[in-house]
Amino acid sequence: MTEQAFAPQRIVVTGGAGFIGSNFVHWVVNNQPGVHVTVLDALTYAGNRQNLAGIPEDRLDFVHGNICDEQLVDQLVSQTDAVVHFAAESHNDNSIADPTPFLQTNVHGTYVLLQACKKYDVRFHHISTDEVYGDLALDDPARFTESTPYNPSSPYSSTKASSDLLVRAWVRTYGVRATISNCSNNYGPYQHVEKFIPRQITNLICGIRPKLYGDGLNVRDWIHTEDHSSAVWCILTKGKVGETYLIGADGERSNIDVLRAILDGMGAGPDDFDWVRDRPGHDRRYAIDSTKLRTELGWQPQHTDFAQGLAQAIAWYRDNEDWWRPAKEATEAKYAAQGQ
Repeated sequence: MTEQAFAPQRIVVTGGAGFIGSNFVHWVVNNQPGVHVTVLDALTYAGNRQNLAGIPEDRLDFVHGNICDEQLVDQLVSQTDAVVHFAAESHNDNSIADPTPFLQTNVHGTYVLLQACKKYDVRFHHISTDEVYGDLALDDPARFTESTPYNPSSPYSSTKASSDLLVRAWVRTYGVRATISNCSNNYGPYQHVEKFIPRQITNLICGIRPKLYGDGLNVRDWIHTEDHSSAVWCILTKGKVGETYLIGADGERSNIDVLRAILDGMGAGPDDFDWVRDRPGHDRRYAIDSTKLRTELGWQPQHTDFAQGLAQAIAWYRDNEDWWRPAKEATEAKYAAQGQ
């Protein structure tokens, strides 16, 4: 049984100029005509103001700022109906090299937002990751559920786990009206070239051989970012306060299978790539069981044909070279320095 539907007219989206956040903002503007969005984004290297291009000015306010800025957060939260919290440091390799920004943004930033939502009794939805659960064996038939114990592997996933626990505590102790979603790996437009799928696509466009970690057998559960966006809105408006919902689209695929699908989609041979050394503590398999979200709230993914979704992603990166090329050279230099 869900609570009465919540119908926000004004929402603050943290990290709304990042990959998943900006896709959510576009989804809301396109699908919820009565909703006004305020984006709060620090515009770190993974945030890009261009990600919000084309959105009508009367539907969007953009605020350049940090979620750790208590005064700014207080001001914005006091004027909204809900906060949808995407803002996070999220790259595993970066967290291994320097965990400090991950602690500041993912833990302290979430605390600042929770305090403001407590003060003004504002609805809060927290975006998390399946990586808080650690990993599964390749031959394990199980999938992550809402009751899977936390077992994070990296500084990134441990800070996300910490932020999840803060949300749960603020619900129980202070009555904050919050929900949590843990999602599998996203793909789609506006994803930074450091991430797995965009890196391979842009390497091929640039005439660089793609790179594959370790043995390539690591499995990720892929979901199109539009499906993630619709699920988040469903949880925000229909979800039960205090509950966690897992978001997934039954998209388990090994890294080597994904890479070979990209190679095939771009006219390259199945072995036209280079093996590189694995990252430390590389999780083997993620798999999401989204039964609760589907049965209790009635959500269903729409992008269930991975090959079709991948073709759309390839086309987007081909058509938007001016968006990703400025970051490409530095990203590849960084990977090269790590032997990857």
